[in-house]
Amino acid sequence: MLKRLTTHGALAPALTPAWRAWLGEGVSAAVAPVVASVPGSPSAPSGVRVWIALSLVYVVWGSTYLAIVYVVESLPPLLSAGARFLTASALLGIFLLIKRGPRAFRATRRQLLSAGGIGLLLLLGGNGGVTLAEHQHLPSGLTALLVAGVPLFVVVLRALGRDRPAGRTLVGVSIGFVGLAVLLLPGARPQGISLLVAATVVGSSVLWSVGSLAASRIELPADALLTTIVEMTGGGIGLLIVGGLSGERLHPDQVHLSSVLGLVYLTVFGSMVAFTAYSWLLGVAPVSKVATYAYVNPVVAVLLGAAIANETLTATTVVGGGLTLVAVAVVVAAEGRRKNELAQTPVELQGRDRSSTT
Repeated sequence: MLKRLTTHGALAPALTPAWRAWLGEGVSAAVAPVVASVPGSPSAPSGVRVWIALSLVYVVWGSTYLAIVYVVESLPPLLSAGARFLTASALLGIFLLIKRGPRAFRATRRQLLSAGGIGLLLLLGGNGGVTLAEHQHLPSGLTALLVAGVPLFVVVLRALGRDRPAGRTLVGVSIGFVGLAVLLLPGARPQGISLLVAATVVGSSVLWSVGSLAASRIELPADALLTTIVEMTGGGIGLLIVGGLSGERLHPDQVHLSSVLGLVYLTVFGSMVAFTAYSWLLGVAPVSKVATYAYVNPVVAVLLGAAIANETLTATTVVGGGLTLVAVAVVVAAEGRRKNELAQTPVELQGRDRSSTT
């Protein structure tokens, strides 16, 4: 999943390297110093720029779990998530139209429907479940640790599809599932938080994994930025529909400023700035280095949750989370080695193979 799957903190919409066109235009001033040298430019990016971009991904995506805590304090979870992704997709769509014209939106009906369907899996199934769980007071740090298991589920799905993983990968997956099982024990959750709430996050991770794997096997728009826009649109509409049907309502007089600021942060930094940095990294940095976000983000989320939201870090959480993160590191390293042994093409190295691991 390294290239296609992004557990953007609270599970992010999948990105593809065509975002590099956007990055080169310097749309986001926040990451302009990082992307001054883009793929295809005469000079290679410095190591400092790569690490600045990677740090952005670590911190911003790791902090999205905590941001959701503040958003759902006074905003309806699914409706606010839908508004977030629709706003981000609209801004990206406007930019794409201005910079590249109507031709950038050329795609067949089948491609658009496929991208919209993937968006439903990733954002309604993935992000939606995470948002609902945090609305039910599941700690943001624990949520992030449960989401960290996504690469493990992708390996299992690939194995079911007769893509046999390497032995070291299977060892990592086995360790990871032990870690996830520990995280589901009562000692990892605050009193009053049911197993069902935690299991919702695991189910969301499975749906995210299905969507990521499906995206590698169906026809999507040729323009990868358009694909991302359509995915966000499809997922955003799905979130609004399900939120409305489930009885969610917005009560403006009860909305806290912290919720509004959290939603703006998620939209601008989570859905745009960090995506910018991540996509740029896919084109200029080794995939193995970019992949480290898969096990660094949860650590950032746990630390922020404990420091800012006073979330309790139990021994059970430490043990389960530690096993899960070690497993993810093993899987990422093993899959990276496997890719190298298969002599990837430059296109694959830039993330066009959408079935790889986080």
